[in-house]
Amino acid sequence: MTTITRTPAPPTVTLRRTALVAGILYLTTFAASIPALPLYSSLVDDPQYILGNGSSAPILLGGLLEVITALTAIGTAVALYPVVKRQSEGLALGFVTARVIEAAYIVVGVVTILSVVTLRDNPVAGTDPATLVTAQQSLVAIHDWTFLLGPGVMPGVNALLLGTLLYRSGLVPRIIPTIGLVGAPFFLVSAVALIFGAYDQLSLWSGIATAPIFVWELSLGLWLTIKGFKQAPNA
Repeated sequence: MTTITRTPAPPTVTLRRTALVAGILYLTTFAASIPALPLYSSLVDDPQYILGNGSSAPILLGGLLEVITALTAIGTAVALYPVVKRQSEGLALGFVTARVIEAAYIVVGVVTILSVVTLRDNPVAGTDPATLVTAQQSLVAIHDWTFLLGPGVMPGVNALLLGTLLYRSGLVPRIIPTIGLVGAPFFLVSAVALIFGAYDQLSLWSGIATAPIFVWELSLGLWLTIKGFKQAPNA
């Protein structure tokens, strides 16, 4: 009787697949997150949105895109964990945890926005308009804080953790994690400034602080998707 031995896939094939999955998830995160907030504009910019009767479709679509963003954010960490843990299991686990925390903030924010839509479409009988407007403003305020503490803070933490792992491993050109490592402190300092009201999230200073993190994540997603890892990770 002949025994057939299954040969495992070569490490390079496995690494290429992992890189491709992680890269696509990173790019999906970008594709989903960028249009999400503009879709909320009719709600956020109109303090009496809850009293109107127009279509809620843009808000619902924005919520869906944010949920996709949260899931793909976790997916990037889960996909990369088996590879980058060889450099430091503690840092790799920290990266996964930071991504989960970021996703949790995003989902909580989505719940608050969708709650406004629910109250608008199905108001509680006998509730006066002033109470509904107050409820909308409160829920939007919660969403603003979840956005600030989630996507407004955690990408800086992620850049420090994953950037360190990728820089040590040489899995991607070191210029890519260097952008993240250099940009992370500025991003985090800017986040603290925003929390204390030094300037607005849409200000020039906020944009300058965000740009390196944007470039770091986008370049990482593109490199992993197109090129993959440069080499097997150092043990």
